[in-house]
Amino acid sequence: MTPEELQAARDRVVPDVIAGGLSVLFCGINPGLMSAATGHHFARPGNRFWPVLHRSGFTPRQLRPSEQDELLSYGLGITNVVARASARADELSDEELREGGRLLALKVERLRPRWLAVAGVTAYRAAFHDPKARIGPQDRVIGDTRIWALPNPSGLNAHWTVQTMAEEFARLREAAQEEP
Repeated sequence: MTPEELQAARDRVVPDVIAGGLSVLFCGINPGLMSAATGHHFARPGNRFWPVLHRSGFTPRQLRPSEQDELLSYGLGITNVVARASARADELSDEELREGGRLLALKVERLRPRWLAVAGVTAYRAAFHDPKARIGPQDRVIGDTRIWALPNPSGLNAHWTVQTMAEEFARLREAAQEEP
């Protein structure tokens, strides 16, 4: 993919992979340029979402971004807080994140997943006006949907390794498998 092709993808929207009644709806901050250029979530080669999803036990094998629609067969989906693509999440304003949180809440009310898993606690804090949120389950609910803040799988998030992220994702998977 050329730099020009990536820049041409700026502000594009990557379609959600969603359905009603999912076990977990994963939510990224916003699509990166590689995701927007390919139309696949978490498509940048250094992004650790797909390896972590597999290592945590959510999928029986590591899916490629181009296989994202297979998530629905596992009761999983993907959306974003902010729909428009950018080179970096820090290009988003707090206002965009708050509006994204409002729209995300409406989407969750309509789809009613058991869990909303926001991959990026900083974005979760901004989108849901919760400055003290930490990684893990949140007190806030949207209807009957519980919320879990996950570490951002971006390769730029050096505080979390693939292994420690997989352990946190596995905690969510175990919670999602419990009876309501």
